[in-house]
Amino acid sequence: MKIFLSLAALWLPMAALACDDCKTRRPVTGPLVEYDLYIAEQTVSPAGKPVRGLTINGGIPGPTLRFREGDFARIRVHNQLKNETTSTHWHGLLLPNEMDGVPHVTTPPIQPGTTHTFEFEMRHSGTYWYHSHTHLQEQSGIYGSIVVLPKGGEPVAADREQVLLFSDWTNIDPHEVQRMLMRGSDYFGLMRRNSQSILGAAQQGMLKDYFRREWTRMMPMDVSDVGYHAFLVNGLRSTKIEGRPGERVRLRLINASAATYFYIHSSAGPMTIVAADGPPVQPVPVDRLFMAIAETYDVIITIPASGQYELRATTQDGSGHASAFFGEGALTPSSDPPRPNLYQMNEMLRLALEEKEDDPRASLNLPRPGSPYRVLKSTKDTTLPRHLPRRKITMHLTGDMNRYVWGFDGKTMAQEPYVPIKKGEIIELELINDTMMHHPIHLHGHFFRVLMGQGARSPLKHTVDVPPMTSRTVEFEANEEKDWMFHCHILYHMMSGMARVFRYEETGHKVTEAAAENAPSVTGHDHSLAHAGGLGEHGHDMAYVWGAASIQSHMSEGLLTWMNPKNDLLLGWEVGWGKVDKPEYEIDAFYQRYFNPNFQAFIGARFSNEENVENRAAIGFNYRLPLMAWAELSMDSEGDARIALSKRFQLTPRLGIFGEVEYDTNTRWEWSAGADYTLTRHASLITQYHSEFGLGAGVLIRF
Repeated sequence: MKIFLSLAALWLPMAALACDDCKTRRPVTGPLVEYDLYIAEQTVSPAGKPVRGLTINGGIPGPTLRFREGDFARIRVHNQLKNETTSTHWHGLLLPNEMDGVPHVTTPPIQPGTTHTFEFEMRHSGTYWYHSHTHLQEQSGIYGSIVVLPKGGEPVAADREQVLLFSDWTNIDPHEVQRMLMRGSDYFGLMRRNSQSILGAAQQGMLKDYFRREWTRMMPMDVSDVGYHAFLVNGLRSTKIEGRPGERVRLRLINASAATYFYIHSSAGPMTIVAADGPPVQPVPVDRLFMAIAETYDVIITIPASGQYELRATTQDGSGHASAFFGEGALTPSSDPPRPNLYQMNEMLRLALEEKEDDPRASLNLPRPGSPYRVLKSTKDTTLPRHLPRRKITMHLTGDMNRYVWGFDGKTMAQEPYVPIKKGEIIELELINDTMMHHPIHLHGHFFRVLMGQGARSPLKHTVDVPPMTSRTVEFEANEEKDWMFHCHILYHMMSGMARVFRYEETGHKVTEAAAENAPSVTGHDHSLAHAGGLGEHGHDMAYVWGAASIQSHMSEGLLTWMNPKNDLLLGWEVGWGKVDKPEYEIDAFYQRYFNPNFQAFIGARFSNEENVENRAAIGFNYRLPLMAWAELSMDSEGDARIALSKRFQLTPRLGIFGEVEYDTNTRWEWSAGADYTLTRHASLITQYHSEFGLGAGVLIRF
């Protein structure tokens, strides 16, 4: 009897789980294809250094899921992580809302040690992919490819096919990457070898452009945010494309990167695009393909009769590449496009404007081409029903690199979460990019027509690249229900606020609120499950703590900061012991409100042991002047005023000089000047002369 009771105790929870699973089962509408995906934490080394990674079925990327149009998919996702929830989004697939996989928006998060079963029909064919939509897990390895073959065979025949999934890899914890971006770290520029400096500008004859940019108070330009340790194809730095001489190979290209655009080039000659984001397009040859994050393209290549050739995916910023080789014999390597000239202020504007040329192939013939949308034509009429009501929505893509805050219309998702739409209307969506970066914009659960002059043959896509300082217009039929994510697919932009939920007015709120109520809380990284509105990690703005301190032979300076998009808590100090009888200190404890990149106001307390200086309250503001100099003006509770001017000159990517002059109506004049040299992400050498404490040297630590 005791044995029977023990077995019953073990069986009952499993039976309960099975019963709950039965309740969620959907009617099987076609041939059943089943997969099991196991998400786990492992030590991996894609860039040569063993680090923590998240794997699917033991690998990065996860397995390719293969189906035929009309199949019924049953995919069990097993969360084997100890302290983290996870999720799986089926990128580009049209499926029931509750199967879309976005935690708290459409689907409950998958709790540690549990399994979630996804069931849906394969309604359309093409190349797609899947990835985690929980926090920054995608960057750590939770992604894989999906292939859905059409019922009647591919419209463009090939002898064989192969998936090439491109991704980026960092050895740094993705949460630390986000923190570095928010604090304004320059280290990623050093990794990419494209940090701007006075010497670099002089070497390129761009010194005038450098200081013109500084005069306008514009941050240094860039085309990417993160510096990566490796770029991968199918989880490796290089791979082999299988095929015999003369065979036509369909390459299913997927950009599964977290933050990297690629230029795809084959040394064997032009590639022929035959599908974009899944649906087929009329075949069109391209020499070099500009591929946005989250896009997929099917291209046809022919294996040469002799010789080995390279298909190379070069990053947009030129910092690295991944390669796939095909053929046998002597290698003919591919070539990289020229690196962007970041010193010339109109460089990216010129490239964006060239995408508006009347000649459809104008932007494709450039050394650094734009997206191929003007030459993509659907194989069928994609015109939307004319009898449906139409409505135009204009959204501005906005960002602030000083704080690394991204959004739409100047607001993050936490500040303005929803875009209301109605079922049965056609939405014309105008996306105006007010920033100096490309943004890959993705809408869940729908395909939209990209309106680039092809009329009835406008291509259908789920992700569209919006170049800097220009616009794209897309349109789609609102034919779904409930809530669907809409966001920039640069992972760190999305997590910084560049996202919305397209909400069907009649049904959307019910699903989201239910997801919020039913989501249990867990410990570990997933610390945001209880946020109001059912948006999970998207329901609040990100906040981080960071600091920097110099330890020198004569003094120490430092600043500890808690920050979110608009608020700072600051603890700063200056302690000196050189040229004085006893150590002197001043400590500032302030709350600071960020208004814009050029103006911040603060209030708090100032503590000091200097002679004739009392502890006091203080209020003031910081203002950025032309040439990127900073002015600070403050008034304290004793009636004393202080004004300070400071400026930094970046001589080389690693070497900078700085200076500050300050006048206080109580303590009079004080000034300092110095230099620092970056050694690592966390440390620099520093030397500094201070008018009160003399000359010294030491180290600057960032934490």
